[in-house]
Amino acid sequence: MKKVLVTGGAGFLGSHLCERLLNEGNEVICLDNYFTGSKQNIIEFLDNPYFEMVRHDVTEPYYAEVDEIYNLACPASPVHYQYNPIKTIKTSVMGAINMLGLAKRVKARILQASTSEVYGDPAVHPQPESYWGNVNPIGLRSCYDEGKRCAETLFMDYHNQNGVDIKIVRIFNTYGPKMNPEDGRVVSNFIVQALKGEDITIFGDGTQTRSFQYVDDLIEGFCRMMASEKGFTGPVNLGNSGEFTMLELAENVLDLVGSKSQLKFMPLPQDDPKQRKPDSSLAYEKLNGWESKVKLRDGLEQTIAYFDKVLRS
Repeated sequence: MKKVLVTGGAGFLGSHLCERLLNEGNEVICLDNYFTGSKQNIIEFLDNPYFEMVRHDVTEPYYAEVDEIYNLACPASPVHYQYNPIKTIKTSVMGAINMLGLAKRVKARILQASTSEVYGDPAVHPQPESYWGNVNPIGLRSCYDEGKRCAETLFMDYHNQNGVDIKIVRIFNTYGPKMNPEDGRVVSNFIVQALKGEDITIFGDGTQTRSFQYVDDLIEGFCRMMASEKGFTGPVNLGNSGEFTMLELAENVLDLVGSKSQLKFMPLPQDDPKQRKPDSSLAYEKLNGWESKVKLRDGLEQTIAYFDKVLRS
């Protein structure tokens, strides 16, 4: 049994990770301030004697004896991270400093949940980990993009200067049950609008592309990266190598829901990437053949069933 700290553990990804760690027989401390996380996401674990929920903001130091740390705390959708951009960048930067300080003191291995947003609006396609990105440092998305880039810098500096055992993963678009219906992400937006019979809002002309991975594949990647050989720090892309336009995603959602919703086109937001797709070859090489396996329609079926239940209740 390992003692594992998960920051942002009541969020979409964090709650799935907590469940996986508990099922593997670990003791889990879930840290969350509920800014975007939800107690509903982790309520099923509260009776588990090996699960501890702590309401805490990672911008403040936290002390515990742990073996591993997964640093997931940060609002991750534009609606939430643009609501309070200063708070967002403080969460990424101060949160990284506080968790790295903890890892240094207790000699824990620590994983940083970074993002494909570090590539910005990429001039290289698909994006390998060696690509430095094309990011606007003063735009509406900068609080998130640059906050995550700075966190990666801090992780590497703590590793190089202090010998902290770090792992960095860059998460590409991920979807699945426990997503917030109002988080403003494209998958949740399309599904909720289709279920309600509302117009499907597409920003731009719908030809911009994304890769979509189901949450179970990402959590598997997290665990394999945490267990990978000492000295391999990453960063490693974790994403689906398939690529879909917004129009293709909308068509799949409408077909699976059986909705008569119409498409409504809106102006593209500032700095919204026109294409995003990972080069996943490093993950396959270093993480025992890891790749995103769940097909888009299969994952969408599970996610639609979850949202249908949420909306009905």
